[in-house]
Amino acid sequence: MGNPKAFLTVKRKDAGYRPVQERILDFGEVEQTLNTEDRREQASRCMDCGIPFCHWGCPLGNKMPEWQEYIYKGNWKLAAEVLMQTNDFPEFTGRICPAPCEKSCVLSIHRAPVTIRENEASALEHAFNEGFILPKIPASRTGKKVAVIGSGPSGLAAANQLNQKGHEVTVFEKSNSVGGLLRYGIPDFKLNKNIIDRRLKLMEAEGIKFVTNTEIGKDVKGKDILKQYDAVCVAVGSQVPRNLPVDGRDLKGVYYAMEYLAMQNKLIAKERVPAGQVIDAKGKNILVIGGGDTGSDCIGTANRQGAASILQIEILPKPKKLDDMENPWPEPYPVVLKTSSSHLEGCERRWSLNTKRFIGENGKLTAVELVEIAWDKDEKGNHIMKEVGEPEILKVDLVFLALGFVHPIQEGLLQELGLELDARKNIATNAKRETSLSKVFGTGDCVSGQSLVVKCIASGRETAKHIDDFLKV
Repeated sequence: MGNPKAFLTVKRKDAGYRPVQERILDFGEVEQTLNTEDRREQASRCMDCGIPFCHWGCPLGNKMPEWQEYIYKGNWKLAAEVLMQTNDFPEFTGRICPAPCEKSCVLSIHRAPVTIRENEASALEHAFNEGFILPKIPASRTGKKVAVIGSGPSGLAAANQLNQKGHEVTVFEKSNSVGGLLRYGIPDFKLNKNIIDRRLKLMEAEGIKFVTNTEIGKDVKGKDILKQYDAVCVAVGSQVPRNLPVDGRDLKGVYYAMEYLAMQNKLIAKERVPAGQVIDAKGKNILVIGGGDTGSDCIGTANRQGAASILQIEILPKPKKLDDMENPWPEPYPVVLKTSSSHLEGCERRWSLNTKRFIGENGKLTAVELVEIAWDKDEKGNHIMKEVGEPEILKVDLVFLALGFVHPIQEGLLQELGLELDARKNIATNAKRETSLSKVFGTGDCVSGQSLVVKCIASGRETAKHIDDFLKV
């Protein structure tokens, strides 16, 4: 505990965002940074609680009190080392994690938790900038070869852990560049892709091989991978988006959110995007269906493209603001109204609205029919929705469906290998993350269903431990 009275004398201070009128003109990261002295002062607010609920709330079990103290003392090298004991990529989570640790911080009782997420990002940036983070090349190799299929956060975490155990790891990625969701699903204004590239260079220097533009199960048969490697880790994510099967769904102008976000990320990276796949919101009326982070990312992207208007709707009721509800501490995932940086850039938000149909002319979207709903329960206690009021028709030019994902893609690898699936069509695994096929393991969203990046990293680390145990037998 660096300063035992800081939580009483130092107020929480967030770094904040770049000015709206400036940031909507580019795709640079929106978050600002505090100067070093302010950051150390913020870290000093950690009370080093007898029961660290932050540690409990973090899926990775990060040791917050320890590295907060090192930041306060200016020991950025040790702060980064302690962070990376439990988290392979603090520079990612320090930017995009919803910070369940902060919801669980004891100071959250008074609505002013330690700025854990920002401190985390700052610790890694200082460590990188000061040359403390160098390649850690394993002293010896086991001679065992592992294939990791998919390069999202869970695949990268598994690859990193297995490589450090001395195994020879090859990561296969079907897209042009490595990163999965981090690369193509998260906008640059939240996670600059140079941050990913910096980590990948480090992993390559440590011995990991990356093979891109190669889809296992299509470009290369899964059975051939099984012959070449001693273990296989499937980390293909949950990529099948939830659809909205209403009239007019096939109209031009109705897209899945990830089609839109991935397209924009590719353009920024100067990857080739066919003209027919370019989605431009400039001067158009935009409807985003879905109230989560992905929907928010669509809003931020549309604002930067110069949309005329943006409406985001959610089928569920409007959540309460934190100030209007009994404090949910130490619950790490409280259901409260969230306002993102993208919302602050300009949009309208509405709740308890159901989409009845899309309307178009000559195959092109022109409007949408919505209706207000109320939620009730039937005699069995199941939630049911009822229409209230009259339907309304709104003029829209583009619709983005941000409704989440249902399960991994079945065609290709999963079907070829005949992997057993669970009731939700995710890959079924046992307690050791083994699939129904010998020496094949599963990790991340393709096993659990869609989740947070921090949970995917935790899953990758755990799966790597089981694969390492398997290879030692």
